Amino acid sequence: MPLTQDALSSFSPDAVVLVLSNAPDELLAKRIAHYVVEEGLVACANLGAPSLSMYMWQGELEGATEVPLQFKTTVRRVEALIQRITSLHPYEVPEVLVVPVVAGLGSYIKWVQDETAAPPVLKKS
Repeated sequence: MPLTQDALSSFSPDAVVLVLSNAPDELLAKRIAHYVVEEGLVACANLGAPSLSMYMWQGELEGATEVPLQFKTTVRRVEALIQRITSLHPYEVPEVLVVPVVAGLGSYIKWVQDETAAPPVLKKS
């Protein structure tokens, strides 16, 4: 299901957001991060330490080790970023959450905006 653009309609296209996701292993997390940074969809990707996720899936309690991912980008790149994450991800329903950034160091915010200003250049995956 695509992101409902109405959720972000009150934000400027240049507004910085934090996008949260995860991957089932470090290799895939690195691959996703590599693509989305190189393609200009995000200014920065952070991979966290593998950790245990507990969740309900199709009526069953599941537990899996996952690698958390954080992406810094702008509202203008959110839809393309979500499409890219889901195209590279093996999960039927990958976690993708968009969190508004309410404040930050001005020079860092400008850097994120500058890094994501050019049209993305998608690579063959």
